[in-house]
Amino acid sequence: MGQNRLPAVAGRFYPDNPTALASFVDDLLAKCDSAQGDSQHKPQAMILPHAGLPFSGAAAAQGYARVRPFREQIRHIVLLGPSHFVDFQGVAVPTVASFTTPLGDVTINETLRTTAGNQPGVLYDDAPHSKEHSIEVHLPFLQRIFKEFDFLPLAVGRTKPEECGQLIESLLSEETLIVVSSDLSHFYDDKQARQLDKQATAAIEALDFESIEHHQACGAAPIRGLLWLARQKGWQAHTICLCNSGDITGERSSVVGYGSYVFH
Repeated sequence: MGQNRLPAVAGRFYPDNPTALASFVDDLLAKCDSAQGDSQHKPQAMILPHAGLPFSGAAAAQGYARVRPFREQIRHIVLLGPSHFVDFQGVAVPTVASFTTPLGDVTINETLRTTAGNQPGVLYDDAPHSKEHSIEVHLPFLQRIFKEFDFLPLAVGRTKPEECGQLIESLLSEETLIVVSSDLSHFYDDKQARQLDKQATAAIEALDFESIEHHQACGAAPIRGLLWLARQKGWQAHTICLCNSGDITGERSSVVGYGSYVFH
């Protein structure tokens, strides 16, 4: 397992200058400091958005602010995102040693990679990861919050909820945080989008994995897996942010929905 996966969306989805990127992420997190919510209970998992940071970064930061008090306890991040560019069956684990951002390299945990590789439906394939933004855009947040951590990136293709959920379960530990990357509805007008996003949010809060559809969330497959597992584990889902791109741009005729959810 060698080489690095280089940034695919630096300079487009987030600043490619390290100083500018660090400052941008730090500012997003600083605005959440007064609203960190429950600092007594470490989140088991989160669902957070993955658009360009100027659009969805504030919503994602609301989630990452919840894990900041536990940054000394969390050592491993399992990051599951949809595959936007490669259609395949199963879940893809990359073979590279690390993912690179302008802030440096993020090492892939070999033990977690081997554990995942032994699960049904998991394949070693770098192709779904090469251009994928859904995982990459979360790394600058992790790099600014955690001093020492490694991660496992999982690109999720067509997979059954229980298969994905069992994969996530095999990777759980006291030092591991699960992050599912997904935006909500895409390119509806503001009124339609809010209705669809409200429905998706209700399903997430109810752990209703059967009801989440791809037109409601591009990361429906990994969300279903997480909700299946959450139901098995008796976790509770809490909505901490629900908005859309129109709240940032003012353009309401065609928006993308963003939601942030924490599981305890």
